[in-house]
Amino acid sequence: MSAYVIDGRAAAQALRSEVLAEVKALEETGVRPGLATVLVGEDYAAQAYERRVRRLAADLDVAYFHEVLPCDAELADVLAAVGKLNADPRVHGVLVLRPLPHHIPDEVVFAHLDPLKDVESVHPYNAGLLVEGTPRFVPSTPASCYRLIDTYLEAAGLDKEAFYRRSAICVVGRSANVGRPALLLGIARGAVVISCDEFAYRAGRLAEHTRLGDVVIVAAGVPKLIGQNEVRRGAVVIDVGINPVTDTATGKVGLVGDVDFDAVAEVAAAITPVPGGVGPVTDVWLLRNTVVAAKLQS
Repeated sequence: MSAYVIDGRAAAQALRSEVLAEVKALEETGVRPGLATVLVGEDYAAQAYERRVRRLAADLDVAYFHEVLPCDAELADVLAAVGKLNADPRVHGVLVLRPLPHHIPDEVVFAHLDPLKDVESVHPYNAGLLVEGTPRFVPSTPASCYRLIDTYLEAAGLDKEAFYRRSAICVVGRSANVGRPALLLGIARGAVVISCDEFAYRAGRLAEHTRLGDVVIVAAGVPKLIGQNEVRRGAVVIDVGINPVTDTATGKVGLVGDVDFDAVAEVAAAITPVPGGVGPVTDVWLLRNTVVAAKLQS
């Protein structure tokens, strides 16, 4: 392995210190930030994420609230839960955990959020601000991708502004919460951006696009989709994937990324591991956005 392994846990720890200082400063003014999550159903990844956020909120002295609904809940029940949190003055940020059950339309639920409490910028108004380049909240996962790229650039002694302006960033996946915002954040930094998804894969042209990237951000939800053949030598590879995989011998569930780490690490300049890469920073960034929301509301 020749790649520099970007330590997401260390980056998250540094960010935690910043957030904790902001929480303490807010508390001195009589405001305690509060975050609420809404879980519909029993998705494994969503439940794991909720547990991490709950623990982190306790560590950072952020008030935490959690609404759980069954997988067969009606849309009206989900909207009622969101509406209750919108009206709760103790709650400054609301996160609707994904995926939602198929019969619950994401866009309807997101539009029901109070834009000032929409800490992942999924409400149409906040998504529009992101497109305009003036985001109220920068979504946590794509923000964390760039935080980790910056961590590597600083470690390598590279000028961040110059790097982005001469680089191509290829984003694999076009989800509303990761892929699309990651493209917009790349544009904001002056980079050339390339977007591809399952249609490029079906056409047999995925590698053709990803090998153009000086940076490759992979958020496809497909275990080990990106191998050595899909990455140019010297690229920075950010793996957003968190895929539960069951060990057939032990029956235990582990997590693997969208990137074949061992293979890609032989040619990449830098790479994030799974676990221990994007995930830890994403968790803290969500709390950071909650603090921003508390400031806006107070």
